[in-house]
Amino acid sequence: MTSEELLTLLAAVGHTQRLRIVGELARGRVHVSELARRLGLSRPLLYMHLERLEKAGLVAGSLELSADGKAMKFFELAPFDIHLTVDTVLAALREDELQAAGAERAAGKKGNPS
Repeated sequence: MTSEELLTLLAAVGHTQRLRIVGELARGRVHVSELARRLGLSRPLLYMHLERLEKAGLVAGSLELSADGKAMKFFELAPFDIHLTVDTVLAALREDELQAAGAERAAGKKGNPS
């Protein structure tokens, strides 16, 4: 996990509404309209929060067709276990350094034809 991925995860859980969404989804998979009703949120606002949670890998969405042919979006929790320690932060920073070094090597190979 890079520091960017770690920050995405922390930002996703760092909001009251997103924690409420996780709480509702812990009860089981649900259609977006039903989730919006339960939480008292507009669907556009709910989708914004769900997008953040999905980007962080905490929820998963899927489209399904209803019996009458309507596309319906359902969301459910993805399995996750968050542990934030000094080691987690240090590992993310090391991953950043490894990726930066790899990018530099790749750039060097492009600039030096053999």
